[in-house]
Amino acid sequence: MEWAPVLAAIGVLFLAGLALDALGHRVHVPRVTLLILLGVALGRPGLDLLPLDIDRANAVLAPTALTMVAFLLGGSLDRRTLAAQGREIMIVSVTLALLSMMIVAGGLWLIGAPVVLAVMLGAISTATAPAATRDVVRQSPLRDSRFARTILGIVAIDDVWGLVIFSAALTAAGVIAGGEANGALAHGAREAGGAVALGLIVGVPAAYLTGRLKPGEPTLLEALGVVFLIAGIALWLELSYLLAGIVCGAVVVNLARHHDQPFHEIERIEWPFLLLFFVMAGASLEVEHLRAAGLLGVAYFVLRIAGRLAGGWGGGRLAGLSGRRGVLTGMGLMPQAGVAVGMALVASERFPQHGDVILAVTIGTTVAFELIGPVMTQAALTRAARTPEAQPEPES
Repeated sequence: MEWAPVLAAIGVLFLAGLALDALGHRVHVPRVTLLILLGVALGRPGLDLLPLDIDRANAVLAPTALTMVAFLLGGSLDRRTLAAQGREIMIVSVTLALLSMMIVAGGLWLIGAPVVLAVMLGAISTATAPAATRDVVRQSPLRDSRFARTILGIVAIDDVWGLVIFSAALTAAGVIAGGEANGALAHGAREAGGAVALGLIVGVPAAYLTGRLKPGEPTLLEALGVVFLIAGIALWLELSYLLAGIVCGAVVVNLARHHDQPFHEIERIEWPFLLLFFVMAGASLEVEHLRAAGLLGVAYFVLRIAGRLAGGWGGGRLAGLSGRRGVLTGMGLMPQAGVAVGMALVASERFPQHGDVILAVTIGTTVAFELIGPVMTQAALTRAARTPEAQPEPES
């Protein structure tokens, strides 16, 4: 009977999720934010009523939910999108990551942060929250607009640039600190390269085999089998399951010629996993980290917002977009979540003298960005509707 309260709690959370979804439409607040707040209220920061081992639940929910999200984001990189917006997506995503890194690192250094600390926090600032961003876009009536497709395309690959920048920053910071930098770059290359290889190894046969057992689209078991296989192997080999999922999804959507909607079944099943993931994310937050981050955390928060907006503007101008469209793109990519915390854990192990500060700033600001990030994404989509570049495209 020990599982009885757990099953009852999951049922309550699913029903609460439905209610919050309806509430979000009425008050124009993203359901992601409402679910995180629900987790805060019911979890450790609040009433502590959840009969779940939150940390153990997250160990399963996070890789599963985020691999689903990554797989679906990879599916947004189809030939049509890449042909129409590939140049725009690549230029904006690279510029956004680089300017975020430079503005955050440079700003923190100018206000007196040690160089190593500034460099590592600058690299961490490049990470985003694919799950929250994608969910806000899917809820929007403008989800089929060119602007929305650009956001999804960028969020599908910007963590790739983030991992590359973070690996290079680890090496540079190691040299600056006078310690051993050997192995940092190799570790990053192994994680990213191995994830790409895993995505190809699973994605190529999946593209040709899924959807053949029954006439039509892939079955739910096929779709879930691919996702769990990627997540499990990536965790086992300590690779990026996000990157592996993105690569696999992109391979399947571009190579599978015998069906039109390879991700239809996952889209139907992903929400229960994501709902629990967002609630558990809120339940596991430690409000003390906000206080521990202090003024450095406030500076990081402000500088990251500036870096996102400047990166979107700069990338947009380089890609031939209007300045307003570029700024809104940066605004739409404001959420920050688990990838940043993972980077912070690696950085704190590499530089233990700065470990507590790195973790406090990253986790503390992640709390804030998890709450306001989806709201800013929603606001960007709404404001972008007023620009000619972002009007919904006609069905082909």
